[in-house]
Amino acid sequence: MPVIIRHRGICDYQEVWDEMIAFTRNRGADTDDEIWLLQHRPVYTQGTSSYEFPEAQAEANGTVIPVIHADRGGQITYHGPGQLIAYLLMDIKRLKTGPKSFVNQLEQLVIDFLDCYGICAHRKAGAPGVYVADEKIAALGLRIFRGCCYHGLSINIDMDLSPYQWINPCGHVGLGITQLKHHVKNISFDQARREFAKILPDLFLHPPISMK
Repeated sequence: MPVIIRHRGICDYQEVWDEMIAFTRNRGADTDDEIWLLQHRPVYTQGTSSYEFPEAQAEANGTVIPVIHADRGGQITYHGPGQLIAYLLMDIKRLKTGPKSFVNQLEQLVIDFLDCYGICAHRKAGAPGVYVADEKIAALGLRIFRGCCYHGLSINIDMDLSPYQWINPCGHVGLGITQLKHHVKNISFDQARREFAKILPDLFLHPPISMK
């Protein structure tokens, strides 16, 4: 089956989440898989394992950042402009893989992407995501519904990292956070987005048929 890649710009988290749920629940056996590449306006999201913020919002550096309890796996993280989001609306059963294997594939995709810039990245046992030295550069969280997944991964490219100071990222106290621009001079978000889109076909046995 073909894969459609959509470049969606800066999006509201709740709106995109609602769209992912609708897409996944309404898809059929012949529905094409899609990958949505985008950025979010500032937001904290909590996965199903996270209880860090009981209140509805948090204040970071004088700015109120909403906190949304999402249905993805994992704990709390931050999304904001300059972070590349890849939402994977995939029939993993049709791909003949399982959740753990698919997460490993996604981590490897990010590792390969960073290798294109000469950055040596790696996994950590028991802590999903991708790391450069001891600092996290990419986070992952999926939801599986009837053999199909949604949500996906985020890669820090060129963003304000200060909101991470107000949480325990992914539930880890004192976890360092890094981004691509700390390791590559003169990198732009759009440049990184285009490069990441180029390697997305490496995740599959077939290339995407549509770039929109």
